[in-house]
Amino acid sequence: MAKDGTARGGPRPGTGPKRKPLIEKLEAGNLEGATVFPIPDDLEGWDMPPVKEYMKARQKNGKDLVAPQIYKETWEWLKARNCEKIVNPQLLEEYAMAVSRWIQCEDAISEFGFLAKHPTTGMATTSPYVNMAQNFQKQMNNAWYQIYQIVRENCSVAYSGPNPQDNVMEMLLSRKG
Repeated sequence: MAKDGTARGGPRPGTGPKRKPLIEKLEAGNLEGATVFPIPDDLEGWDMPPVKEYMKARQKNGKDLVAPQIYKETWEWLKARNCEKIVNPQLLEEYAMAVSRWIQCEDAISEFGFLAKHPTTGMATTSPYVNMAQNFQKQMNNAWYQIYQIVRENCSVAYSGPNPQDNVMEMLLSRKG
């Protein structure tokens, strides 16, 4: 408390020891502050939530978005780690749409090139698809980091191995024009 009666100072956000993943807490036997979901005796199957219609919409260029495929792969990856119930479906949709829009921009860059004609001067300028691709890639990475952080903090099984983020470049390169 400062002399004038206001509460200033104190610990800054993000400082201090980093949180340990749940799997490390389980291995160490220290479950202080950990939320461990009980495993039910009778396991029941959960179907993937239906993919929204806007994620399946045909695009102006006649190509289909890959958003449903990304959504399905990511949901299956989450389900394999028992984290599909704790990740917000809207975050999953946001990630899938950002990936598909990024791929769409990369397709446009491949088709039209890195340069465009400036509307007033007629000189060469950077293609707007380059900036859009960078923005979608930033959104995609931010959404993935949020999803991965949820899995890291709440997964009670090992979460190593391939993940949906690994397949993004492969999907981009395998697209047909």
